[in-house]
Amino acid sequence: MKESDSPLPLADVLRAANGLVRAGLIQDYAIGGALAAIHYVEPFATYDADIFFIPADTGLTAGIPAIYAHLKSLGWQVDGEHLVVKGFPVQFLAAQGLTEEAVREAPNITFEGVPAKVFRAEHIVAIAASVGRKKDLARIEQMLQQAEMDQTRLQEILERHKLKLPKL
Repeated sequence: MKESDSPLPLADVLRAANGLVRAGLIQDYAIGGALAAIHYVEPFATYDADIFFIPADTGLTAGIPAIYAHLKSLGWQVDGEHLVVKGFPVQFLAAQGLTEEAVREAPNITFEGVPAKVFRAEHIVAIAASVGRKKDLARIEQMLQQAEMDQTRLQEILERHKLKLPKL
């Protein structure tokens, strides 16, 4: 997720997410998933952006319909579970449990002059361990090899959420 390496409209995505906070539709957000991992390791191909958010609306829908309506009014398209900006799919995912902790503890970054937050490396690994798909196992291995990580923090997160790293 290095600024000069990104052909993605990530700054547009981040501006939109910041706009959702200003509009009171979400409390906070952070970049998660593959794009968050790319912030810490060598770049690799990814299909979409995952934006995890803390809902302002604690109802059953977590405010998703209002988020979609707001972004559609800005010219975003809907394609299944994704919102699409400039041809790039984005998923807005309501954070809970481990992902809510990851949003709350995410460090601030700036991307092309746009403020944002990105999951900590330790949370990326813990979330991948909680999901356990083949690509998540590969992400864990890559993160452990390439990312600077606070091993004590990682162990505390894993213990708090009753997770274990898989055998790689």
